[in-house]
Order: sequence, then C-alpha cells, then structure tokens
Amino acid sequence: MALKAAQKQILARAEARASVVAPCVVKGSRSVRMAVQARAFNAVQAPLAVRRVCGSASRRSNMVVMAAAVKDGAVLPEGRKLRVAVIGGGPSGACAAETLASGGVEAFLIERKMDNCKPCGGAIPLCMVQEFDLPMEIIDRKVTKMKMISPSNREVDVGRTLSETEYIGMCRREVMDAYLRDRAEKLGANIVNGLMMKMEQPVADGPITIHYNGYSEGSKIGVPQTLEVDMVIGADGANSRVAKEIDAGEYDYAIAFQERIRIPDDKMKYYENLAEMYVGDDVSPDFYGWVFPKYDHVAVGTGTVVNKTAIKQYQQATRDRSKVKTEGGKIIRVEAHPIPEHPRPRRCKGRVALVGDAAGYVTKCSGEGIYFAAKSGRMCAEAIVEASQNGKKMCGESAIRVYLDKWDRKYWTTYKVLDILQKVFYRSNPAREAFVEMCEDSYVQKMTFDSYLYKTVVPGNPLDDVKLLVNTVASIVRANALRAADSKSVDVNFGSKATEEFQARATV
Repeated sequence: MALKAAQKQILARAEARASVVAPCVVKGSRSVRMAVQARAFNAVQAPLAVRRVCGSASRRSNMVVMAAAVKDGAVLPEGRKLRVAVIGGGPSGACAAETLASGGVEAFLIERKMDNCKPCGGAIPLCMVQEFDLPMEIIDRKVTKMKMISPSNREVDVGRTLSETEYIGMCRREVMDAYLRDRAEKLGANIVNGLMMKMEQPVADGPITIHYNGYSEGSKIGVPQTLEVDMVIGADGANSRVAKEIDAGEYDYAIAFQERIRIPDDKMKYYENLAEMYVGDDVSPDFYGWVFPKYDHVAVGTGTVVNKTAIKQYQQATRDRSKVKTEGGKIIRVEAHPIPEHPRPRRCKGRVALVGDAAGYVTKCSGEGIYFAAKSGRMCAEAIVEASQNGKKMCGESAIRVYLDKWDRKYWTTYKVLDILQKVFYRSNPAREAFVEMCEDSYVQKMTFDSYLYKTVVPGNPLDDVKLLVNTVASIVRANALRAADSKSVDVNFGSKATEEFQARATV
C-alpha cells in the first residue's frame, strides 16, 4: 500500500504539471515594455534567467534572452551561464537535464506529455537502480525468475544463478519518467510543457532558436513561443524532430505493441516475481513476445521490424499463448510506439546532439533501451559540463564528440554481439528452439544475467567458454538441419517438456 501511495504522489505531480505550466524564457508577442523589463530582470537575476518554469500565473513572465555569437571555448560573461535545451522528458532527457543543472549549466527540458505512458516492457537492470540512485517506490516488481518459452512451448526456467540480492526491476514508465523529471527540476532544471516545432541557427556560433508550442492550464491548444539557447540535446524518441532538423538519417525501426491487463489476484500471484518471454513465428518473425508484471497488472506485448502491418496478429498470438495464465483479465490500456533498431548515421551536428531512442540506442535481441537512454543522456551532459567548465565557457561539437567516442568505445561491442545473436537465433523456429535450449545451461544463464544486470563484459572461465562454443555450434547445426527439413514448429522438441504436456495443462 505504501508503494502504491508513493507512486500515486509521483503521478499526481506529473498530472499537475501537465495542466499548469508557465511559459519559458522566450521571445514572444508581448509589448516592448515587457521586453525591456525582461532584459532588466535577466541582468539582475543571473546566473539563471528562470529558476522554475512551473508555477502560478502571478509568478510568470515572458523574458527575452539575446545570446550573442560566441566561439567554442570562449569564456562567457560574468553572470551568463551556458544554456542548453533538452527536447524530450523521458529517461534520456531527464537524466541529461539533471546532470546539466547539477553541473552549473542552465538547462531547459521541453516535454509535451508529462503523464506519458510509453509502451515499454519497463525492465531495468540492477546497475541502473544503483547507478542512478532510483528509489524502491518507483519499482513495481523485483523479478528473480524468468521463463523462456520456445515455439513448441518448451519452457526453460532462467534465473537460477541469481543471488538473493539480485533482480530485474519492473517499472511503469509514467512513474519512473515523472520521478526523474521531478528530480531534475529540484536540482535547478527548468521544466517546460511544450512541443518543439522547429529549430533555427541563422548565424554561425550564434544562438539556436527553438520554436515550440507551449501548453498551460490544461489547454490542448499550444501557444507558439521561442527559446534561445547555446546547445540542444535531442532526447525526443524514435520519431525525433531534432534528428530531422540535423538530417541525422533514417533507420529501421520496430513497432512495439503492448496491452496492460489486470488479471485476477490468484493469477497475479503467479507473476509476483516472474516474467515470461515467448519466441516463435507466431508471436514475432524477428523479436519476442513478453508478459511482464507490474504493480497490479501485467504488460503483454510484442514487436517486429519486418512485418509491421501484422503487429496486431502477433499480439493476439502472444495473448493466446499466455491465455492459460492471463485469462479472465481486463485490458486497461493499449499502447504502441516505434523503437529504433540501430544507431542513426549521424548523432550530432554543430551544437546539437542526439541521445536515447533519438540516437537509436536500443539493443537488438533483447530490445533494451531504458538504461542506455538514461546513460547516454548523462554521458552527453557530463561531456558538456566538463567542456564548459561548469557552464562558464561556450562549447560545441567537440564536446559532443567526446561523448560519442566514449559511448562507442564502451558499448559498440554490446550492440554488435546482440545484433549477431538476433540474426542467428531469431531467423527461424528451429533456431529459436536451439536458443531456448541453450538458455537451460547454467553457465549461459550466469554470463547472460551478469552482463545484463551490470552492463559489463564479464570474464568467463576458458574451459566453460570452449564448452559453450561447442554447444552453440551444435545447437546451430541442429537448427539448420531442422530448418532444411522444413519441420513445423509444434513438432520441434529437444526433450524437456513436450507440447502435449502443455496442452494438457491448458485444458485443466
């Protein structure tokens, strides 16, 4: 009950912010007198033009910020801080804004949907809880067991190697995102309820003008406004407008579809600390279906890149395969959203950077993106804070390149390995059967969970590595043989739990 109350408080703050938000530092259509007053206010109220954007009407004011052209590396005038706009208020944007604000940079976070519920499995690794100091009240469930379920419905229990203190956190994005934005605001970031429309930078080394629609007092009609900043971080997701503005290039994307289903208490008990992953051509030709537990419901979903028009068909198949454990439930929310499949060809241009889904930081095979979104936002902001000497100097693309170089060195191998795994094991039902078979091995489970939970390449035992290589090759050869024989998925069985046993349970 305490957990639910804490989460309700976080959501209430997000809803309140979505309905009452003041204008940001803008050039608007106010009178010349207001503009003069704003300039005077700016001169006096350094280093921050606006400390808090949200508030009552009596505390609101439109202000004009005229930032002159300044070369990278130049010391900013006394009382003038580096200004950075962060477009998008998910984990990447919120963590970027928090890092900027705490590092002495004037940060403006622009987000349209303060109570947004992104269709996301919501799984976060243990290292994220520790590294980003996340409180337990935003975590719905601690998953310590997982079932991998093959096309033939063979079930493999995964999680035997976890210690008593290890788990995968399950959260709802609307709760976690709101918490991260609140924390950024408390550290000095300016939160703006707005939708970016376009960017302009008419003068080299001059300010970047953000044109956005601002929303206040629950209005669904935005008011055109502008904001002048020195740098921009695009954290606005797979459909990033910032990416389009810098011609970042196209990329393949998956469609994720998810239904939140409230199921009876006895069935919810089954998912208390358990998540399920289904693989097979029926649930997705290139991904997997999932059932992830939340506070008082389960999230059932799937995704695909190669056949987006059939996403509802794959979703129905995921529900059908899990119906024995979820029947009697009520759908309380339906969600869909694009998910990038690889990094964009361009992730920065001048003083504009991309992070999170906008940059394409979602791993193949697992589809994980929350940790990498938060991490990329923080790393980008850290590079800006360091290069600007805590907001005292102008900086630009060279600082962004530092972030990108560090990112690629740290995570390129992870993305490449998971890309290869997806191509090898998600290409056919026999290959998926081989993949699930491999997951039964304790060494595979340990290496997989250690890498996932702590986001580090864990050194393995050489002898066990050789055994794993042999078993992997054997599984692939067997999968290829079955594929060549054109075996039907329901007839494929590697000897653990027969399809007939599953069907017998389903009829009970």
